[in-house]
Amino acid sequence: MRIAIIGGVAGGASAATRARRMDEKAEITIYEKGPYISYANCGLPYYVGGIIEDRQALLLETPESLWDRFRIAVRVNTLVTAIEPTSGNLKFVQDDRPGEAGFDRLILAPGATPIVPSVVGLERPDVFLVRTVSDALRLRDHLDSGRVTRAVVVGAGFIGLEVAEMLLHREIEVTVVDMAAHVLPPLDADIAGVLESHLHALGVQLRMNSTLQGIHGSIGGPLVELSSGTISTDMVVVGLGVRPSIDLAQSMGLRLGQTGAVQVDSHMQTSHPRVWAAGDAVEKFDLVTKAPRWWPLAATANKEGRVAGTNAAGGNATFSGSLGTAIMRFGPHVVGVTGLTEKAAQKAQIPYRAIHTVRGNHAAYYPGAHDILIKLLYDPEDGRVLGAQAIGESGVDKRIDVIATAIHGKLGIDDLADLDLAYAPPIGSAKDAVVITGMGAANARAGLVDSVSASELERWLSMPDRPFLLDVRDANETRETGIIPGAHHIPLNHLRSRLSEVPSDRPIVTYCRSGHRSYVATRILRQHGRRDTYNLSGGITLWGIGHATATPEVSQL
Repeated sequence: MRIAIIGGVAGGASAATRARRMDEKAEITIYEKGPYISYANCGLPYYVGGIIEDRQALLLETPESLWDRFRIAVRVNTLVTAIEPTSGNLKFVQDDRPGEAGFDRLILAPGATPIVPSVVGLERPDVFLVRTVSDALRLRDHLDSGRVTRAVVVGAGFIGLEVAEMLLHREIEVTVVDMAAHVLPPLDADIAGVLESHLHALGVQLRMNSTLQGIHGSIGGPLVELSSGTISTDMVVVGLGVRPSIDLAQSMGLRLGQTGAVQVDSHMQTSHPRVWAAGDAVEKFDLVTKAPRWWPLAATANKEGRVAGTNAAGGNATFSGSLGTAIMRFGPHVVGVTGLTEKAAQKAQIPYRAIHTVRGNHAAYYPGAHDILIKLLYDPEDGRVLGAQAIGESGVDKRIDVIATAIHGKLGIDDLADLDLAYAPPIGSAKDAVVITGMGAANARAGLVDSVSASELERWLSMPDRPFLLDVRDANETRETGIIPGAHHIPLNHLRSRLSEVPSDRPIVTYCRSGHRSYVATRILRQHGRRDTYNLSGGITLWGIGHATATPEVSQL
């Protein structure tokens, strides 16, 4: 059997090695248009930043290593120009020399293509992409020249921010530009807003709601023209994300899906019976919505490649789908996502409820604890977990992975509350952040508390029937951070003795630092006749990201 694989890196290389493990006698050939067959694409920003010093560390496999261990033939610098799947023939150009080859089965893994806007100046030598090893080598060499003190990064997605972090690591002034309203556009604005506050504190300049219109000026001193003005800088990095590479698929007549990527079934088989596909060129199946989605993620590409390689070699494997789980770091701050966000749920018209919790990454009494803010979405009817986002300095990966596993296993919020997670003071808490989030969501679903988000409260406060705001933190906290303008302060421990200060004829919104003490206050008030009481989700921690607070002129103690 002759198996041809178009493209290497995650999807193609995984497919090839899996096919070999399934069939020792198969003739397997990878055709890769670039000079590198398998490299750590996600590690490129860290090579640019000098965290990864040796470029060889990025090369996971070489043509020689694949041949020595797996007897897989590799043709690098080989552009496949035409494929005839029915006759089993493909044409290519290798080092400017045309060639042809036959195959019995084909795996398509061409990956994704960088999104490059149609504007003047992108061909300049002081403008860079970061998609391939060659891109990273060119950018690293330019930075090592020592001529760069300022940089503009166009694109505030995962790759753009990772590049920005590495430039900042190299003590370069960074301005990040994006046409979106906030960084990490796939995430919700409240979580992205938390990260933005940290970026400002780290010295990153943000120009959101700004479209790149052109790059002018002298070489080495580009003028970046935006819809919001002009920035003078030393270099520009364009990291606007990628789109699926579908040219070959279209030329073969393969069916494309709703997302514009190559449509495959659960066996990773395309619309042609002799062709499978994997990786960033392929449409995904969303495990939450049960609808097509597209995410260019290395972990997903590897799993898809494994299934495609199994089946092309005569096996019968399936891939159930994905959640779009992703994570990134900027400085000490880590942000992760899995499953549905609010904007994705709204677009898919899926009913949901959201809850925010703030909890330490390990026991509060053990030195060094840091808050993790978790935003959880769940189905209001059956309590099924739909998605989560989290941000913090430590332990975000664990919580996102636990929730991703829960979604994959179709668990509900009550199951989260019951999870038996590891605990030791330096590592976790007796009530882990995920467990607390499950408990909070279960309380809300049971009707024990109604929450209001920061954005909902902001709108409510501008209306004639604005609620009575009640701050239940301790006095020292209000002196340090101030209170929401117009709020009344009663520490939680004094609330029962000062109920007369709380009206019974208007809505009440309670808040504290994180939302836990204000939940207790809500339960007290509801059981003392104040039924129209709400808890500010995420407390003043989340409110303070986008809203000002004011110190009370007179203590309410």
